[in-house]
Amino acid sequence: MLNKKLAIGIDIGGTNTVFGFVDREGNILVEDRLKTASFQKIEDFVGALFKIMAATGSRIGKGFEIMGYGIGAPMGNIHKGTIEYSASLPWKGIVPLAEVFHRHTELPVIVTNDANASAVGEMIYGGARGMRDFVVITLGTGLGSGFVVDGKLMYGHDGFAGELGHTPIRPEPSERECGCGKKGCLETYVSATGLTKTFIKILADSRQPSEFKKLSIDEINAEMIFRAAKKGDKLAIKAFHITGKILGYKLADVVSHTSPEAIFLLGGLALAEELIFKPAKESMEEYLLSIYKGKVKLLPSKLNSKNAAVLGASSLVWSDLKS
Repeated sequence: MLNKKLAIGIDIGGTNTVFGFVDREGNILVEDRLKTASFQKIEDFVGALFKIMAATGSRIGKGFEIMGYGIGAPMGNIHKGTIEYSASLPWKGIVPLAEVFHRHTELPVIVTNDANASAVGEMIYGGARGMRDFVVITLGTGLGSGFVVDGKLMYGHDGFAGELGHTPIRPEPSERECGCGKKGCLETYVSATGLTKTFIKILADSRQPSEFKKLSIDEINAEMIFRAAKKGDKLAIKAFHITGKILGYKLADVVSHTSPEAIFLLGGLALAEELIFKPAKESMEEYLLSIYKGKVKLLPSKLNSKNAAVLGASSLVWSDLKS
């Protein structure tokens, strides 16, 4: 591997941090992880991360050059290289992530939120290649979003534009509390967590027999609901329909704001395919202004879901070098 140029993509999550050494074509040569929650100080976390990255990189051999570090993290701010007031990470307040990284390296360090990283990854490696206007929605434990307008990721003046997951689904107060401190945020309904809450309510209100009624609330999760829906469970299918309908309703707003060519769905909930795509598409078309109807594609991401976060983060390096 003579003089191979690589980027290191890092996805910082509340439980684990996953990283990989990635080439320009989107091939992950080696990857590894460490426990985010094990480190109460950001300095200790970054120090441990550099040690394990060095060990992991040695498995590649010689003849490669690292071009930079791309980092996707909850509430990552690309303008400042910081993580700011993340509810899911052990470090509170404003965390100077890039500054701490630069104590270990002089290479570029690009920090943004995980959904924005996925949007750049979709543009460089995925289904949005050649598109200049699109949106990526990540559907996992929560809901993230990245907006690309005229070929550029939309950050806003403070670096936090496009937080669709924390917009309310209705004007009146909702009983569903969000990790951001508000109630009724979209991600409390459209996410793996939101789907589970919706299903549990349907289950409680229904007199229809169900194998789930033998379980406690804490035992029910989105993967179980998905498997039941695939087998034809009417209550599980109803939960997906409600979740998709709410998503489509909000996507109609997204279309009005940026008029994208396509909206990509990524993450665990998106793997439910037509269970989520069909009601979302129908609902989006129902609420669209007539000038937008039939123009916007709703598509599954073409990034490998298992490695999407690492690919997205690494793509920040190539995007930065290009610009």
